[in-house]
Amino acid sequence: MASSNNSFIAIFSLLLLSTMQCHAQLSSTFYDRTCPNALTTIRTTIRQAISSERRMAASLIRLHFHDCFVQGCDASLLLDETPTIVSEKTALPNLGSVRGFGIIEDAKREVEKTCPGVVSCADILAVAARDASSLVGGPSWTVKLGRRDSTTASHTLAETDLPGPFDPLSRLISGFANKGLSTRDMVALSGSHSIGQAQCFLFRDRIYGNGTDIDAGFAIFRLL
Repeated sequence: MASSNNSFIAIFSLLLLSTMQCHAQLSSTFYDRTCPNALTTIRTTIRQAISSERRMAASLIRLHFHDCFVQGCDASLLLDETPTIVSEKTALPNLGSVRGFGIIEDAKREVEKTCPGVVSCADILAVAARDASSLVGGPSWTVKLGRRDSTTASHTLAETDLPGPFDPLSRLISGFANKGLSTRDMVALSGSHSIGQAQCFLFRDRIYGNGTDIDAGFAIFRLL
């Protein structure tokens, strides 16, 4: 029963994350007429990626997580640096840490072959996170679709809004609350990262450091 409840909480939290700050009317059947093979095509790409590197599943969940925490789930994290855009990729919580961009590009490329200009990258990110979870034995859920891709990014919000591995518990709770997520949602979303690997020094420093804020579980935000 406890395992079942935890799975339900994780599914609910990820659904909430996927729809937060999105004011459009989303629907699980959004592409049924315009691109009926979209979800199958995305899943095939994600399956191939995880078959080649199993820990990519955790990276894709984290990629979606970091996108949603800045401006909502709008694929702003995918935007590269331009003369008018300071990319979120170069923000400290993402730089040299967030990965899986190439997998999303592969999925987008395959979808474009059959439905050019129809499926948003934001929706691909959301579907990829769901498929990554289910393909490694985690929970699955119905993804509501219809997001639009952002044309802007916010390096500043990425620096200030994303949770850090050394944030005290109070800061983590308030940061998630600012996104409409409860402490329980925070724990479920944090736990979903644990399908990957964490850098050992983060656990060591938090457990054997100065003895304050024994919250090594949040080290999973820094997946290898």
